[in-house]
Amino acid sequence: MSSTTQQKSSSSLWKCPEMVSEARLRLYNSFTKKKELFVPINGNEVRWYSCGPTVYDTSHMGHARSYISFDILHRVMADYFGYDVLYCMNVTDIDDKIIKRARERHLIKSYMDDSSITIEKILEDCQLALKHVKDVRSRETDKDKQGMYDKQISTVETSFQNINTLSDIEAKRKKLFDDCHDILSTYLDFNYSHTTNPLDNEVFLELARHYESEFHNDMSHLNILPPHVLTRVSEYVPEIITFIEKIIENGYAYESNSSVYFDTIKFHKQHAYAKLEPDRMGDIAALSEGEGALTTASNTNKEKRNECDFVLWKKSKIGEPVWQSPWGQGSQFDIHTGGIDLKFPHHDNEIAQSEAYYDSNTWVNYFLHSGHLTIAGCKMSKSLKNFVTIQQALEKYTSRQIRLLFLLHSWSSTLDYSDHGMEKSLNYEKMLNEFFLNIKTHLRSMKQLSHSGAYTKFDENDLQLNERFSMIKKQIHIALCDSIDTPTAMENIRQLITTTNIYMNRTNAIINRLLLRNIAVYITRLVDIFGLNSSGSSMDDIGFTRSTEQQTSSVNVEDIAMPYVEQFALFRDAVRTQAIAVKNKEILTLCDHVRNEILPELGVRLEDQAGTNKATIKFCDPEVLRREREQALLVEKSKQEEKERRKLEQQLAKEAKEAKKKTTKEKKNTDSKTSTQPTNVENVTNGATATNTIETVTDGATAMTNGDS
Repeated sequence: MSSTTQQKSSSSLWKCPEMVSEARLRLYNSFTKKKELFVPINGNEVRWYSCGPTVYDTSHMGHARSYISFDILHRVMADYFGYDVLYCMNVTDIDDKIIKRARERHLIKSYMDDSSITIEKILEDCQLALKHVKDVRSRETDKDKQGMYDKQISTVETSFQNINTLSDIEAKRKKLFDDCHDILSTYLDFNYSHTTNPLDNEVFLELARHYESEFHNDMSHLNILPPHVLTRVSEYVPEIITFIEKIIENGYAYESNSSVYFDTIKFHKQHAYAKLEPDRMGDIAALSEGEGALTTASNTNKEKRNECDFVLWKKSKIGEPVWQSPWGQGSQFDIHTGGIDLKFPHHDNEIAQSEAYYDSNTWVNYFLHSGHLTIAGCKMSKSLKNFVTIQQALEKYTSRQIRLLFLLHSWSSTLDYSDHGMEKSLNYEKMLNEFFLNIKTHLRSMKQLSHSGAYTKFDENDLQLNERFSMIKKQIHIALCDSIDTPTAMENIRQLITTTNIYMNRTNAIINRLLLRNIAVYITRLVDIFGLNSSGSSMDDIGFTRSTEQQTSSVNVEDIAMPYVEQFALFRDAVRTQAIAVKNKEILTLCDHVRNEILPELGVRLEDQAGTNKATIKFCDPEVLRREREQALLVEKSKQEEKERRKLEQQLAKEAKEAKKKTTKEKKNTDSKTSTQPTNVENVTNGATATNTIETVTDGATAMTNGDS
């Protein structure tokens, strides 16, 4: 055969396959209000900046709404899509709220520590503080804040009414400080902050450091990945000054009375101000609130060229921290994340000043905002004091259960934190856990097979399950490409588990354990990617990892403990079988005690199977089993209380019925007596008359008359 013929034959044997159109990642971009194709600036690298907390108080579930959501996005983009993410977060440790809170604490502490202040003086100041808060309340238009002030006023007025019931001076002093602490600290700051000697910056930074540390602990307990870079405002003051000087140089800012303001009108002529919320550009109320708690509109408006201008550098007043200056720097990046409540003016101002620095129309390409959080359907606000702290939430639920709630809802929509919502999360966790445990039970026998024996021919049922598995993987990929749609992904996982459970539960079925393992490993990988495990699983791991305190060794505890647990379980099975045969309740109670109380603390769950004498062994996180047991006890307690309530209702109903019956009977007797009484009276009267008449005749006639009557 000639070389030409060979060449022709070779080229005709192979054809390049056509590329199939595949789903690509799109993200909901607040700039355009729609899902946009994600294209990083520099290949596979993603530069990501996230607004961090303003650290003046304990972190609450509103913070969790943002940071768990962004952690899920971060993990999916890095671990699923494979982007090389550089995640930077800022901590605001210089802010009016921090200054005011630190100053209030300093003033109230000094006041409370002053032993020379008499109880009469404390009472007088508390009354003045009450008058002050009532005055503030009268000017407040927000109904929620009115409610907050009403609660404060009610608490203080009740305290005044009860204070005279205490005879001890120290008890009175403590009572007043406990009940009037909030309004008194606000009053002291309102009246004396401007007369206070300048406070060292450390007073303000100490408060910020305390709450920043608390914030990081909360994030760790929620299994949120730490940022690669963390910036604090206080550490970047020189860079901020340079940043502002550049904006002034570019003509978009001006100095006025030792403060520096951003010229929104001039900027808007060259660029676009309020890109995120253009309809709110003239929202003076929002702009004023954004200026900070210590800024008075009447004062700053005199310093501004335009009413919409915002402050870049604020002149320090007495009682506020000071940084020396003649009156933050960065570069363009891919993603900016923050809470939806910060869209305007905070984020719009941030975009404007950064674009003014570079004199460019693009500073960040994708702005992602997490949705609002409500508490049982109600608005949540720290200022209203109706918020749930992260620590309080973690006392009731695990970080995994809370994260599941977030995964079951879109990251960009409103999320309601409530017992009803958490019930769905708990049920989903239980479904996952039971699935993993059942898979492990099936796979345990696989370890006893030879390597070749583990591989079996796919039958029709295996092929159908594998086809369903492949289809669902594609659906999950499409969902994650669709602006990281975790609710749809979670629903597909649920469907895959349901299908697999049906496959496993077939009567006398031959199970393809390798196929089960492939499905379980895939779901475990998603569990890891979504942050539901406190540490990453290895390629062969299946299911939830144990809680952090249980992870003391890289050794697989289950593999080591299983032979011993199996022998113990067989022994218990034999004892239990014999106890059932001889009807020995004491031994059966002991068997139940070992199963329900002892083994769960060691991370072992025994499940006695109906119709067999052999218990199924499942290894679980002891903390999960502990919470399951507590939940079961609560359910049982609730059932018992409901039973007692119904019993009481039945008893009361029975007593009411008997009382009614008795009343009816008494009424009937009374009515009967009433209906016959006139006849009796008449007979007696007539009898008496007759008797009197007859008595005048003979005694015998009288006797006869009485007998007739």
